[in-house]
Amino acid sequence: MVSLSPDQTAEIEAARTAPQQTLRPTVPALDALLFKAFPILDHGFIRVVDYMGDDTSVVQAARVSYGKGTKKVSEDRNLIRYLMRHWHTTPFEMAEIKIHVKLPIFVARQWIRHRTASVNEYSARYSILDKEFYIPHPDQLATQSKTNRQGRGQLINDDENEKVLALLRGDAEQTYRHYQWLLNENAKGEPEDPGRTGLARELARMNLTLNTYTQWYWKTNLHNLLGFLRLRADAHAQYEIRVYAEKLLDITKLWVPLSFEAFEEYRQGAVTLSRTAKDVIQAAINGEKITQESSGLSAREWTELTAAFRLPS
Repeated sequence: MVSLSPDQTAEIEAARTAPQQTLRPTVPALDALLFKAFPILDHGFIRVVDYMGDDTSVVQAARVSYGKGTKKVSEDRNLIRYLMRHWHTTPFEMAEIKIHVKLPIFVARQWIRHRTASVNEYSARYSILDKEFYIPHPDQLATQSKTNRQGRGQLINDDENEKVLALLRGDAEQTYRHYQWLLNENAKGEPEDPGRTGLARELARMNLTLNTYTQWYWKTNLHNLLGFLRLRADAHAQYEIRVYAEKLLDITKLWVPLSFEAFEEYRQGAVTLSRTAKDVIQAAINGEKITQESSGLSAREWTELTAAFRLPS
């Protein structure tokens, strides 16, 4: 369920019923979903607030032209693929997008590691955070991976599952009750107990759990957005941030289809090789028998390489 406040809902409706004429490049497919909130997790969402530029912006920047690229889409496509293939980054910085995201705090702390964006987050120093927490679906509750220090292993058993969910929900509910007591004020800013002094909001917030939801506006250019998606839409990314990235993939495909196609080809679906790994592949092509011991690769590098390519055994 998308959790929007009445004010946010009214703002969205007003924006969607007041179209503006413009001379700037627009993308009808993206305009059609502007301001709409797409549900993520149990209380989160993503919505596009604004954007600047499109595929032709990338082409214009590369050619430093003043028109709408070339007359043939195929020529624009080939140029964009060339730029992506050869790691020309600045043309992709000429298109930007701004999104509104509601997400659990622990997901936000992962997301903010991508520092190449402008971010403005809901301030718990100024306002009171909503009573909304992320509670995982049972099929997301797993043990610690034995091979990946930052990943999950097997699903936990049903008995333990129920206890984990009860603890997560109970802790979140309790700390929010304590948060309200520390504040001593309701949503209107009025004292709950007129005879007691409340704690400052900037201090009371430190008691909340990391599964509490926050919100922010996140503005980034296409180059850095694709960098975010390459890492966070990957199958190895944590589920809770990956579902946001997967929705952003859908949005990006509508916004810049030619750039997105090149991204899928040369980033998302590509494999980067070290010099030694390249030599191993060449040797295998030449029919030479290669083992991990003779390859010059570490055990982990060898495992990664053989997982990406079916090398002769």
